[in-house]
Amino acid sequence: MNDTLVMPRSAAEKPPIRRPQPAWPTRDMPRERLLEAGPAALSETELVALVLGSGLPGHNVFDVARSLLERFGSLRAMLDATPEDLDGVRGVGPAKRAQLLAIMEMARRALAEKMRERPLIDSPEAVEDYLRLLIGSRPYEVFICLFLDTRHRLIRSEENSRGSLTRMAVYPREIVRRTLSVNAASLIVAHNHPSGAVKPSASDRQLTRVLRDTLALIDVQLIDHLVIGANETFSFARAGWP
Repeated sequence: MNDTLVMPRSAAEKPPIRRPQPAWPTRDMPRERLLEAGPAALSETELVALVLGSGLPGHNVFDVARSLLERFGSLRAMLDATPEDLDGVRGVGPAKRAQLLAIMEMARRALAEKMRERPLIDSPEAVEDYLRLLIGSRPYEVFICLFLDTRHRLIRSEENSRGSLTRMAVYPREIVRRTLSVNAASLIVAHNHPSGAVKPSASDRQLTRVLRDTLALIDVQLIDHLVIGANETFSFARAGWP
């Protein structure tokens, strides 16, 4: 039997690489539609996919974007995610995590910048939107202070304390100390209810009374205490205080 020598194919003889074809015409791709019709024309999945840029082997970027939204339950909850929340999400490595977190922080700073331009007492809706973005989807209670100047413009916002799903310790003395430190003339405080229900508890009412009376001793006005839920807000000031 004669041996047959099989020669390797030359580079020129290699089969051509087949590149996947897009699922829809270029003009219908999210990026092109965003540039032509604006971001409002895109779904939440498409917006997240544009930020991510690429998917995984066997899972395109839209699959990854969809699973990311399903994991957090909503776009708002995803925007409220921490680096730890995003860690371990399949298809979202360090570079994409950093990109998502940067966009989230840009949104928060843009809202804060908008609030600094005018008295907050004149724009309660903007205040509620800002607070909902900050803490509305947190799985634990967070207490936030908005320190205002004499014209009711935002000086800074700070997280005062953080608790569990149903409990949190807030110290009025620490709030007074920070108020004096930033030279605030008035405050708006807020905390979230992870359950989504915004009805204030007895301890919420007691804290509001104590905080309002304590701040009055240093001639600082507590403008409002807001309880932030997933889709609604309770205002102590609008309700006539405790």
